[in-house]
Amino acid sequence: MKRKPSTEATSAWIRLMRVQSRVLDCVEQDLKKAGFPPLAWYDALLELSRAPSGELRPVELERQMLIPQYSTSRLIDRLVDEGLASRRECKIDKRGQFVEITEAGRELQKRMWGAYSAAIEKYVGSKLSDADAVKLSGLLDRLGCSCGEMKLPPVASVNETSPSR
Repeated sequence: MKRKPSTEATSAWIRLMRVQSRVLDCVEQDLKKAGFPPLAWYDALLELSRAPSGELRPVELERQMLIPQYSTSRLIDRLVDEGLASRRECKIDKRGQFVEITEAGRELQKRMWGAYSAAIEKYVGSKLSDADAVKLSGLLDRLGCSCGEMKLPPVASVNETSPSR
């Protein structure tokens, strides 16, 4: 017989899911009030800007996204329509394509970081000491590596020049 989660583990799971949902909702609302598009746009632009050549295949972008994105192609369409990204054909595999961030996309991502970083401070930073944040990060890292799918990159210090999620 397989082991069932303890009451404590189940409670931690429920709290983790509720907190994630509530904090993301608050961040989304703050971005909207500041006149910015949804957080998924920022996340996509950030991942494209982090790519060595500023471009990724759509499947790579989907894998890197922080926010679950079930309709990556629609998100890419919106970014392209707004001039924030462009598509280009893969020269090796003519069926494949790359999505590349544009200068306008880089600028929007940088502008959004101001509102996004303020929201991170408001909903997380102001509620945790740096020591608590390190402790929480360590606990979350223990949960993240058991999924077998993707290990998260280490989080560098957050500043204006290299925005982090």
